[in-house]
Amino acid sequence: MSLSYQHIANTGHRLTDGSLIPRGQSADVSIFLDAEYAFTDRFSVEGALPYVFAKFTSPNPPRPPIPYLPVDQCHCWKGALQDFDFTARYNVVGSRESAFALTPSLSFGVPSHDYNFRGEAVPGRDLKELRIALDAGQRLDAISERLSIEGRYSYAFVERVLDIPNNRSNAIIQGNYLLTRRLLARGLVAWQRTHGGLRFGSGPGSSLVFPGEVNTTERLYQHDRLLRDNNWKSGGAISYSFRAFDVFASYIQYAGGTDTHAGNIFTTGVSWPFELGRHRP
Repeated sequence: MSLSYQHIANTGHRLTDGSLIPRGQSADVSIFLDAEYAFTDRFSVEGALPYVFAKFTSPNPPRPPIPYLPVDQCHCWKGALQDFDFTARYNVVGSRESAFALTPSLSFGVPSHDYNFRGEAVPGRDLKELRIALDAGQRLDAISERLSIEGRYSYAFVERVLDIPNNRSNAIIQGNYLLTRRLLARGLVAWQRTHGGLRFGSGPGSSLVFPGEVNTTERLYQHDRLLRDNNWKSGGAISYSFRAFDVFASYIQYAGGTDTHAGNIFTTGVSWPFELGRHRP
């Protein structure tokens, strides 16, 4: 079981050509509670639910034709539950002693209620998702017994709105180094590609002038959850294992992208690994 706190600072919007508009800044704070149960050494299930606080922080109103919505006008914190998330994993290759592991998973996300998705100070996109993923890990004993590398790829089947495809690929690769028996450091690079979605447009002189494909009343109403969000992120993390629990923290910076936010993500939390009826050594 784990509890984590996440702070996302959005510093502006990147258009389809990658240029940055320093408007629409916001802050999001999420508190995650998740629990995982292992039926066997290979098969486990997990459930999670975040509570999200969001606030529109920009000193300037959104650039027309994007409307200035009441949820953002007050520049105040708005809080709500976001999406239930359920995941099942099965380790097909590997054990605690082996140097290589391969674990596919299947997860499903569903909104906890019909929350507002229009604007910056909102919990999320209010869309159902079905995700398939594959995780792989390799210890690099030939270099150092303290070093390992992990990778993950996932594909999300996202609920369609206005019959616009909005599925998504995500990939992450990270290197892990065990500084001490209990202290672990990580470096990571993450990538996202949206298969479909709406291009927001670019500045003057482009063939796709702002606001691009957000060109009807219906698309304008839905654009917050339909943009073709492609991005790169990089960052690092650190975790420390105490006898009864683990603490962790990470910092991730948006490195680039199109039709996306710019900004950074800070996460910290604590987890309690345990086995029913047994004490952790």
